[in-house]
Amino acid sequence: MSINEWLLFFLSYNLLIFVGSQRLFKLAGVDSWKSLIPIYNIVKHLEIINRPKWWVILVFIPVINLLMIPVIWVEFIKRFNHNSKLDRILVIITLGLYLFYVSYVSKRTKYVDNISFSNFERSLGSLVFAVVIATIVHNYILQPFVIPTGSLEKTLRVGDFLLVSKFHYGARIPSTVISFPMVHDTIPILKTRSYLKKPQLPYIRIPGFQEIKNNDIVVFNWPADTVRKFFVKEKGVIKPRDKKSNYVKRAIGVPGDSLEIKDGIVYLNGQENKLPERAKPLYTYKIFSKDGVSSNKLKNLDIDGFIRKFIIRNLSQESYNSLKTNILSISNTNENEYLIYTDDQGIPIKKVRELNIDIREIIDNERELSLTFNDANKIRNSNEFDTIFRSIEKTNYINSVFFPGNKRFSWNNDQLGPIYIPKAGEKIKLTIDDLPLYKKIIKDYENNEVEVIDNNIYINGEISSNYTFKQDYYWMMGDNRYNSEDSRVWGFVPFDHVLGKPVFIWMSIDGLFNGISNWKFRWDRVFTTIGFDGKPRSYLPHFIIFILVWQLFSYLKKKKNKV
Repeated sequence: MSINEWLLFFLSYNLLIFVGSQRLFKLAGVDSWKSLIPIYNIVKHLEIINRPKWWVILVFIPVINLLMIPVIWVEFIKRFNHNSKLDRILVIITLGLYLFYVSYVSKRTKYVDNISFSNFERSLGSLVFAVVIATIVHNYILQPFVIPTGSLEKTLRVGDFLLVSKFHYGARIPSTVISFPMVHDTIPILKTRSYLKKPQLPYIRIPGFQEIKNNDIVVFNWPADTVRKFFVKEKGVIKPRDKKSNYVKRAIGVPGDSLEIKDGIVYLNGQENKLPERAKPLYTYKIFSKDGVSSNKLKNLDIDGFIRKFIIRNLSQESYNSLKTNILSISNTNENEYLIYTDDQGIPIKKVRELNIDIREIIDNERELSLTFNDANKIRNSNEFDTIFRSIEKTNYINSVFFPGNKRFSWNNDQLGPIYIPKAGEKIKLTIDDLPLYKKIIKDYENNEVEVIDNNIYINGEISSNYTFKQDYYWMMGDNRYNSEDSRVWGFVPFDHVLGKPVFIWMSIDGLFNGISNWKFRWDRVFTTIGFDGKPRSYLPHFIIFILVWQLFSYLKKKKNKV
């Protein structure tokens, strides 16, 4: 809905408030004309039900108002002697229109000066208010978020629980007006959609106090068609902007930058991009050894994140049920012989002995690993293997997998650009050759009609040789460079898709998605900050000490008060 449509809706609903409430205002001793004035009439409603005037703010906050308005309706008709369960149900399911019945039809209608609340009503009111406060925090201050994939390994790990600040870059007003509070796009357990696609508010953002800088880690809504499951090929599910899948990447390029990737190294404005100390980008390396690339040797060098292969010869259904949380994939090679793939932990020796399985690891002479530069140097200097080198994707082959999805651009993970990252208010020269780079911005993100006729570019029906961008855009990439679907695939991220800034890891669980029995708490990551310089430091001991001191202080204070 446009701003004009919302204004018309607001004025129409305000007229309904006046017609439905003006007689009730008079019964309550309030001038009936006051029910006609927008916003002021809501303040008078709150006065009649003896609620704080600042509640009027909650009435206009999207999602929050879905909780607050029914509360006001119920308490308002209660003031006029309609307090049965049926009355409450009817005023809610009729979206407040039941007020017309109370005002003009019902014989019971009279103003009640003093009303009482049952214990159930008080408890329900406390619960609603708690949900309201939690929803405000969730939508405008801090939102919890869990890392589901390894695109930022080893900077952020799968199973890290983050707190994402909404106020650093400015909190967005939810554009999806009707939505279940404190969930994203799906109601847990029920597994159903948590929102209605219409109506939609225009994009509005509360001003922040910080701009996105190069290499900041950012949470945003994926600008491409939303997926229901990561890495499962299926038709896209079109969702409202604020209900698209949440992604977390590093903002490598910011508005106004010129970005180029050469041999996997990012260059900004002609200079190699210097990542912060905590960043641990992963690159693809190949290792060779005539004696086989041993998993144990890699583990002894503190290398992780690689895949292991095993042959099992006496696998029963019972054994498989016990091992399946450790198995990434399995295939039948011969009768009663299975090839399995696991993560770097392999199969625990305890399980091997308990199940009495015949298992052998396959040690290949060549292995491909995702490594940081430091880990690669560690392997190279150990002299445990014959050769190690970085695998780099070369240019000069046609593909349409990578951005901008046009065969004229032979770009890939390691070779891309140069490309200009759009900045709000900046004008660029627009040609047929570079139109594929910015067409999605002009058409989808900035809502223009784009056509090419006889090698001329038409924007909104007029021939155009340049274009001025309406908002800022960013180039997002994962640190796990070859296992990250990012801007190299789907292009720029508009600022209106930016959700917030991760600031804190409050919990971290290895094996989070492999069943509770396989959970391992990473205590060294719990209560660590994100985005600062220097090595990560856990503040869990400090937090525990604070809680203990606080409990001791509270105990001594209570004891002193009893004396």
